[in-house]
Amino acid sequence: MSIQKGQQAPDFSLFNTEKQKVTLSDFKGKNVVVLFFPLAYTGVCTAELCNVRDNIAVYNNTNATVLGISVDSLFTLDKFRTEQNLNFSLLSDFNKQAATDFGVLYETFPAFEMAGVSKRAAFVVDKEGVVQYAEVCATPGDLPNFAAIQETLQGLN
Repeated sequence: MSIQKGQQAPDFSLFNTEKQKVTLSDFKGKNVVVLFFPLAYTGVCTAELCNVRDNIAVYNNTNATVLGISVDSLFTLDKFRTEQNLNFSLLSDFNKQAATDFGVLYETFPAFEMAGVSKRAAFVVDKEGVVQYAEVCATPGDLPNFAAIQETLQGLN
């Protein structure tokens, strides 16, 4: 079962595309949007992350940091981030620990029978580390409800 609203967000430490370790608890005092996405370079994932890129001011204006997480290697994510001009951090959950802790890891990904791919999911973690919004998309083709995420962030400020 995935993490639900009102629960403490599981802490994680993952490497970003600059090869620096990023730890969720280091963001205490700031709102964080955690976006799990299945795989870089897929159509829906690209659309999702480019939507966030194009609307980054909305997140910045609500004192929120966006963290995109997938099981791709940090090298793949670095190339993807550069090619898509993404203006927020992408983190590699190559060992699948964060996705497991958040309860968003597919046993078998619906496409191509790949094991260990994260589900598309969105979490808003408040300044105290408590999840204030939790959404796990029903299928990999669904996008998170960005309006609900933004509404949640507005309510936190």
